[in-house]
Amino acid sequence: MTILMSLQTIGNFAIYFAAALIAVALFVVAYMAVTSHHEVDLIKKGNTAAAISFGGALIGFTLPLTSVIQHSVSLLDMAVWSVIALVVQIVVLKIVDIALREVSRHIEEGNVAAGVTLGAASIALGIVNAACMNY
Repeated sequence: MTILMSLQTIGNFAIYFAAALIAVALFVVAYMAVTSHHEVDLIKKGNTAAAISFGGALIGFTLPLTSVIQHSVSLLDMAVWSVIALVVQIVVLKIVDIALREVSRHIEEGNVAAGVTLGAASIALGIVNAACMNY
């Protein structure tokens, strides 16, 4: 492949990269809207549990997002599957919240074990979600 041919695909890269950034921003807004705790405030105060749980959710979303980008046939296809990846992460949050009984309260209290559990569950389901999006 020549450099000229590579340069011709920069437009597609820019479009998909911008769409991915928008998807991540929408995920962050949606995720923070459904959690009972305020991640940004807690993280600014040094709450490790909040940082771990939010970081895991972000990774858990971006793993399937990368799969979506690799396998989508259009921007609309990417958008639809990005929404599905977002919904999966919200479901993971709700399941862990039920299992740990008020995970947000535990995270607000700085319970690192709760943060790690939510973060790990988010990443684990993100990996599974990404694998399922290959088909």
